[in-house]
Amino acid sequence: MSAVLKDERPAVPSLGPMRGQDLAEVMAIEDAIYSHPWTRGNFADSLRAGYECRVLRLSGELIGYFVLMVAAGEAHLLNLSVAARHQRSGHGAALLREAGALAHRLGARSLFLEVRPSNRAAQALYTRFGFRRVGVRRAYYPAHAGREDALVLALPLQ
Repeated sequence: MSAVLKDERPAVPSLGPMRGQDLAEVMAIEDAIYSHPWTRGNFADSLRAGYECRVLRLSGELIGYFVLMVAAGEAHLLNLSVAARHQRSGHGAALLREAGALAHRLGARSLFLEVRPSNRAAQALYTRFGFRRVGVRRAYYPAHAGREDALVLALPLQ
């Protein structure tokens, strides 16, 4: 009889830089969870521009990502997404925490983002982190019937 010991520790997500070779996996998530997803070109442009682009992996599987632009003492979270089957598991919060910490390390005093009024789950996450509404961008997002406004949220960084 042979006994094999299994490692019972749960897999730990790891965050790393987004690279060009990640874009197929990023696009699979983006296309699956959004009615009007970013294009591969949007992500490639963000990488070329030197934006802070990160991917979250769990046991090798890409499960989430964010794109952060930092300039002139401000940060703008351009995209934060988690694969549908991994949502509501704390991964969005982990990505948001990492994006905020990175923005702070890079000298940003505030973190801004836009969110659809129809995206209640994202709004709840951002509110839990202390984001406050500072404005509205009219007809910002494409929608099935015309355009949808964006709520502009801000978080002071400590």
